[in-house]
Amino acid sequence: MIDREGYRPNVGIIVCNANNQVFWGKRVNQHAWQFPQGGINAGETPEQAMFRELEEEVGLQAAHVRILGRTREWLRYDVPAHWTRRDNRGLYRGQKQIWFLLRLTGRDCDVSLRASSHPEFDAWRWNEYWVPMDMVVDFKREVYRLALEELERYLHKDVRYLRQRAHPPCDRRGAALDLQLTKP
Repeated sequence: MIDREGYRPNVGIIVCNANNQVFWGKRVNQHAWQFPQGGINAGETPEQAMFRELEEEVGLQAAHVRILGRTREWLRYDVPAHWTRRDNRGLYRGQKQIWFLLRLTGRDCDVSLRASSHPEFDAWRWNEYWVPMDMVVDFKREVYRLALEELERYLHKDVRYLRQRAHPPCDRRGAALDLQLTKP
């Protein structure tokens, strides 16, 4: 689906943890870090696309996150001309995105980069909310900045999560550790 102006509808996903750090994924076989994102299929709402892409790219299900907010309007970026091609759908200029800010309510071990048969990422990490934008491919930097700027206010309103009990940590295989203490 490409609109009349040449933009493909897309969602961007910012997942934050209890420390307000954000999830960054490293693209497979590249040294490029980004937030999860993906196209909106025909008949899908942005929210439905976001949950589908979140599960495909990161392995997180709706039960593992809570939506804190979303951008009010589409944010657009143009893809460099040498990456675009003309086909039967018309000229592709770039993407228009609705961005979502999510709170991870599950555990780090709920993340699974191998949830799909075509993984997008081969590594991930938590970063501070504001990181130098040079981590992001240059033509997406302004959209990332705009999304982070608009959504940051939701972090400070989300005090309910910070009062909830913490989840148990995970072992190296991703299984929850049972930290139940027994008396001698």
